[in-house]
Amino acid sequence: MNFLVKKGNGLAGEISIPGDKSISHRSIILASLAEGSSRIYGLLEGEDCLATIEVFKKMGVGISLKDGICLVDGKGIGGLKEPDQVLDFGNSGTSVRLCAGLLSAQRFSSVLIGDESLSTRPMQRIVDPLTSMGANISASDKGTLPITINSVKSLQSIEYSLPVASAQVKSCLMLAGLFAEGETRIKENVITRDHTEKIFLEFGIPIEIFSEKTFKTICVNKIQRIEPKDIRVPGDFSSASFFILAALICPNSFLRLNNVGINDTRIGFLHALRNMGANIDLINQKDTPEPTADILVKTSVLKGITLDTALVANMIDEMPAFFMAAALAEGLTIVKDAKELRTKESDRLQAMADSLNAFGISYQLSDDGIVIHGIGSKGILNSAEIDSYGDHRIAMASAIGSLRSDDEVRISDCKNVNTSFPNFINICKSVGIEINEYE
Repeated sequence: MNFLVKKGNGLAGEISIPGDKSISHRSIILASLAEGSSRIYGLLEGEDCLATIEVFKKMGVGISLKDGICLVDGKGIGGLKEPDQVLDFGNSGTSVRLCAGLLSAQRFSSVLIGDESLSTRPMQRIVDPLTSMGANISASDKGTLPITINSVKSLQSIEYSLPVASAQVKSCLMLAGLFAEGETRIKENVITRDHTEKIFLEFGIPIEIFSEKTFKTICVNKIQRIEPKDIRVPGDFSSASFFILAALICPNSFLRLNNVGINDTRIGFLHALRNMGANIDLINQKDTPEPTADILVKTSVLKGITLDTALVANMIDEMPAFFMAAALAEGLTIVKDAKELRTKESDRLQAMADSLNAFGISYQLSDDGIVIHGIGSKGILNSAEIDSYGDHRIAMASAIGSLRSDDEVRISDCKNVNTSFPNFINICKSVGIEINEYE
């Protein structure tokens, strides 16, 4: 699938953003481990989450989707069955890493695989701490998928300091800790998204969290039972980021994005844009387990900034959109300590640099960051042909940037947009963005 996008003007309308992908994955996982039926409202029905559903179906969990509700017939903390085939996680790095934690404690063996892109992503970062817990787990010689897990009698708790700022690694160990003897303690020096902590508490799973000046510690103990729970998934802030960007950079635009998750550990992009001068307001804020708000965005004149490195881990999925905002801001934007971008669905530092180059934007790329020379609110991007490298966020960020081109832009290899935002094109069209698929 490829995108053809024309320059834009005067975007307007209200948008309902699809469900949060991170929360959707975690809801499926916890509901599958609960004893009894849980309902998930607003689940993202993208390819990544559908892959997670299929994985648990292969382990005996009954899951059905009807009228926007996902019904999960949970089998209990020890009720999963041995799959009779490999577990295919498609393109979902979140799901494969989180599930590796709980699968390491099962009384059966499993093999975890993924698509070509996922099979290049680093998995040793979960294999090493799980091995320290007594898991019989191994990755390929390159430290990637496939992962092979053999059964063990039990896992042992560990105290572990995260070497990289990764909510996926943290969550993997939290799930493993539910099965481990003793108290599992996980320390993070850089605060990452806390959806797993919140959903543990929502399902009644006791955890302790200690926050100190330089780090946060999460403590998890072995449990015997998880009660079923009905979960409401808010709109995905990462998906919303592309339409926030669209309204900011497209002349004469105003958009309202309804019921978007505004978890503090996810809205670094919002803080960064406001530092750049963005006109963004939050209304109808609700302090539910996952806080939500409606987001109002108007066309704004942006200025380049030096991005606070403390925000990088918080906005790691929004960085491609941030790079496009920087390209259309006045002056320099400097990004450092973003090496983790090189381990995502693509090398996002290089992939976005290639997109910026095609658009005619000057930059200096380093091993862990980039300096972007913005062209300002009146600048025009080149019409171009862009390779998204099969990365959904590169594809969508480039599509939105195309609104400021001098004609039209072609973006190739966009199929994986369906992993996180299956109705992206339709929502674009509903607010006035001229975008179409072509062969």
